[in-house]
Amino acid sequence: MEIWINPACSKCRSAISLLDAEGADYTVRRYLEDVPTEDEIRDVLDRLGLEPWDITRTQEAAAKELGVKEWARDASSRERWITALAEHPKLIQRPIITAQDGTAVVARTDEAVQDALSRKG
Repeated sequence: MEIWINPACSKCRSAISLLDAEGADYTVRRYLEDVPTEDEIRDVLDRLGLEPWDITRTQEAAAKELGVKEWARDASSRERWITALAEHPKLIQRPIITAQDGTAVVARTDEAVQDALSRKG
């Protein structure tokens, strides 16, 4: 189990606290420092069952600068979104937990963290 976090994010800290309280075995990835590659982002999207625009923080300054809200959300634009997430990791929604069963969740609530913990595989 791996959790992608920004330590400044309260939802990330909350997810870590819950994982610790449950005695979970996990690895922390500070994704702003250890930036995911485009392939890692594709893998996480597959595990989440989501598209890149589903995990993009469109209110971030970089998102506004890039104008992502105007970008098409279709198969032909998918790579453009993935490249933007790899080049601007602040745009990646957080925290993301990759579960033991090969899936992943965007763990912004305690319920989502519990869901990830229940996915033993």
